[in-house]
Amino acid sequence: MSLEVALPIVIPLLTGTLCVMFWRSNLAQRILSILGSSALLAASIWLLVSVYQQGHVVMFMGNWDAPYGITLVGDMLSAIMVLLTGMMALAIAVYSLASASPAHEKFGYYPLMHLLLAGVAGSFLTGDLFNLYVWFEVMLIASFALLILGGERAQMEGAVKYVTLNLLSSAIFLSAIGLTYGVVGSLNMADIAVKFGEAENPGLVDVIAVMFLVAFGIKAAAFPLFFWLPASYHTGPVAVSALFAGLLTKVGVYALFRVFTLIFNENPEFTHQLLLWIAAGTMLTGVLGAAAQFEFRRILSFHIVSQIGYMLLGLALFTPLALIGGVFYIMHHIIVKTNLFLISGITHRLLGTYDLKKLGGIYKSRPFLSLLFLIPALSLAGIPPLSGFFAKFVIIRASIEAEAWVVTFIALLVGLLTLYSMIKIWAEAFWKKLPDGTDGASLERGRTSGSLMLMYAPVIALAACTVFIGLNGQPIYAMAEFSATQLLDPSQYIEAVLGGRP
Repeated sequence: MSLEVALPIVIPLLTGTLCVMFWRSNLAQRILSILGSSALLAASIWLLVSVYQQGHVVMFMGNWDAPYGITLVGDMLSAIMVLLTGMMALAIAVYSLASASPAHEKFGYYPLMHLLLAGVAGSFLTGDLFNLYVWFEVMLIASFALLILGGERAQMEGAVKYVTLNLLSSAIFLSAIGLTYGVVGSLNMADIAVKFGEAENPGLVDVIAVMFLVAFGIKAAAFPLFFWLPASYHTGPVAVSALFAGLLTKVGVYALFRVFTLIFNENPEFTHQLLLWIAAGTMLTGVLGAAAQFEFRRILSFHIVSQIGYMLLGLALFTPLALIGGVFYIMHHIIVKTNLFLISGITHRLLGTYDLKKLGGIYKSRPFLSLLFLIPALSLAGIPPLSGFFAKFVIIRASIEAEAWVVTFIALLVGLLTLYSMIKIWAEAFWKKLPDGTDGASLERGRTSGSLMLMYAPVIALAACTVFIGLNGQPIYAMAEFSATQLLDPSQYIEAVLGGRP
């Protein structure tokens, strides 16, 4: 039995349950959160090693063979995503020790966080569409509850927008699942891939493909239904914002990569051409929104949207190099974007605001924090030799080889505008003097307190990952290449799940 593919789901569920059992003890919940996140990271490493050795790791729940039972499947893409989930879980758990308020902890912060992580891992590892829907709903419930912790007016407004669009996505997703079952009589993704390839009505298959594109596009905050993200991600506690920024939209991206390489790969002239222009619109609208903002987390939220466009571009071009670039970009972006949100939380701890016009003086008083900001900021903009440069280079080279000139120009322009936004944050929050009338006591206190050290620790670790990928990107590229090879040959996935049966 392949336990390594089930443990990334079981561990956060068990951790969340134990946190509920110790509801009255915040200290016990903190300890359990750290232990559970560490165990999740260890299990994700085990899964990655197993996938590297075996190609695919499959578990049939209750020993029911596919397509009749529930199947968990780990390939290189899902193993990479689970590994990143484990890394971000541990980073957020450590950061939360200093950033989560006792009131938030009292109302279920840690159980909800681990329930969310279970939903994320389940989405990456499930082998059938209905269970993907179930894990999406688990994530929606947990994320909505985390978003409204504190009950402030801005949080409630953001949460309403967040849940409304995501419920619309769920309704479209469920309708598409119903149509799929009506056509092929199965919900197992490998089985659907075989039967859709033999479908007598390819027009209906294209309609179902568009429904999945809309449903997952909303989850991924793709153009044109992206506006819920910058309206909500900046309203919650900063650790929650960082967790959302790093993982939640990537579940939608992962789902798009999965279904449009495994299931809907018969008519790329239609489906992937549509994805191409969605990617272009996502890149452009996201970065223009960021350029107009002057609130730290809102700028970062809009940049989540623009960077999702690069990932979708890799899928839309549908060439080996483009898929390598798309997977590479996902890995780079999860680390960098989580880190930038964590840094915004430290600046808020020091000066009590996210408004760039009220920030300043950080470079003079906290040069190390300024350096920690520059690493992910310049990486996000694609400056060499950091990880973002190589991720963008691979995708743009793939788009040039595909002669997608308009999208190539948009991708290069978005890179320049991203650099502009990062320079704006640097100039306003770090370089300029602290505005008159602003309390800078936290900056001038000198040495970092114990709680701030806990906030610094994951930021330093994630910045080191960014530098490592930039200076030693070959192992990361090799993982992305392995993943792209599997995605372009879905017969490997189908054979692993169905046991070679037609």
